[in-house]
Amino acid sequence: MIEPQAPAPPGSAPPGSAQPGHGPAGPGGSGGRGGAGGAARLPVRQATGRFLVLSGVFVCAACGLVYELELVALASYLMGDSVTQASVVLSVMVFAMGVGSLAAKRLRRHAAAGFGAVEAVLALVGGCSAMALYAVFAWTGDWGGLWSDGPRVLLVAFSLATGLLIGAEVPLLMELIQRIRRQDPGGAVADLFAADYVGALVGGLAFPFLLLPFLGQLTGALITGAVNAVVGGALVLGLFRQDLTRRARRLLITANVCVLAVLASATALVDDFERAARHALYGSDVRVALRTEVQEVVLTGGRDDRPLSLYLDGRLRAAQPDELRHHEALVHPAMTGPHARVLILGGGDGLAAREVLRHHGVDRAEVVEVDAGLVRLARSDPALSALNRHSLDDPRVTVTIADPFDRLRGASPDTYDVVISDLPEPGVTETTKLYSEEFYGLARRVLAPGGRLVVHAGPMTAHPRTYWTVESTLRAAGFRTAPYRSGDSGLILASPATAPALRLDPSGPRPRTLTDSGLASAARTAARTRIPGLPPSSLVHPRYAP
Repeated sequence: MIEPQAPAPPGSAPPGSAQPGHGPAGPGGSGGRGGAGGAARLPVRQATGRFLVLSGVFVCAACGLVYELELVALASYLMGDSVTQASVVLSVMVFAMGVGSLAAKRLRRHAAAGFGAVEAVLALVGGCSAMALYAVFAWTGDWGGLWSDGPRVLLVAFSLATGLLIGAEVPLLMELIQRIRRQDPGGAVADLFAADYVGALVGGLAFPFLLLPFLGQLTGALITGAVNAVVGGALVLGLFRQDLTRRARRLLITANVCVLAVLASATALVDDFERAARHALYGSDVRVALRTEVQEVVLTGGRDDRPLSLYLDGRLRAAQPDELRHHEALVHPAMTGPHARVLILGGGDGLAAREVLRHHGVDRAEVVEVDAGLVRLARSDPALSALNRHSLDDPRVTVTIADPFDRLRGASPDTYDVVISDLPEPGVTETTKLYSEEFYGLARRVLAPGGRLVVHAGPMTAHPRTYWTVESTLRAAGFRTAPYRSGDSGLILASPATAPALRLDPSGPRPRTLTDSGLASAARTAARTRIPGLPPSSLVHPRYAP
């Protein structure tokens, strides 16, 4: 904390002004230009200088929060489980900010030069962090083995570096604003933090509503870094240039020019980088890559006799020929019995609807999908629409763009004979509520007497505890269950009335990959992996491990 200066003796220069012919702290100050506590020689009036410093605080705070949100968003997209990623980033960054503030106390005698250097490095680290993380993921697959074992080293490293640099800003800015016009420490802190918090608000709102939808994660981070470098460099080199030696000015100008050159080059090459990264991640046969309002959708293959694969946010959603086995096993056992009214939760690719429409007697099938962009692609892409047999354009099919939880909550009781839950696996935090006891309670309410619910519960071999937690949650919601598997996909057929019969409709279509004996074997295989005694998952107590 900076102490107020003692009253100046009569005839001396007041605090905040410079002695004629000397640097701010007299000869021998910071590099011959002024030491800690000396008044800065400004090219503008004091009031203007304070306004410019607080404006710089505002912009730098906005940039800092954008870096933080970029790390959280990209880590959640690449690794899933946004709660864990946000906790790692936020806790490490807040800790590092404290360490950075302590470390920056040593730079107070060189506050202007120190702040300029901190901002140049922060602009480079924060601006390039998203591209570096994505590059490591794309070209090493499993983050070089760092993600799966121990701490998430790469994410922690960027969070730590960014937090250290953001924390170092505070004492340096405090020193600079006090050297413009000395005031009581409480007032200076209030002014500084007011500008900082308002800037953080603007950065926090700009990221989801401006940067992410219009620029994307990579370009948004690079542009933010460029703004950070320009504002930090302009503040020091324009307002506090008299505090810097000639050598310090040259070094800061060179550093900022180099940082801006790196960021500008990366921005110019970002499209080529994304294409190369997608090829490394998905193979060289990427045909469609688009960012919808909800997720990244990638299609590979689908022409020249190459099998089609659909990826959502980097995770394989459907691939020929395995998708046929999965969707037949998901849909056909649930269609044994009344099936005039069918609700498909998820399934925006139209593949579950394709199997539903193979059954005679379907009067109405409603697909509830949160991503309108995926639905448009499923209808318009020649390969994907051919694979789903144009099911979403069938007059019996209604597509509702809505959150599945909200749709169930707004539906009338006893509305559907069959509910098919074709949703992303529950290990992803964003979908955990769609595997909760409350969600299945809503599904039970909308089912007609004797109705059936089938749930895709994720990979059984890789995450058996998650699978059996879904089964336990269904039973807690009042369902009788019949667990089974298809390949590595864990599936659960459930009914609120009696234990559902795991068999095919004898009067229905004949699946190409499924038989009654195969279903019986799939049920026995699933039963051998049972983990008893697992508690159910709820909205307030989610139990699915990442």
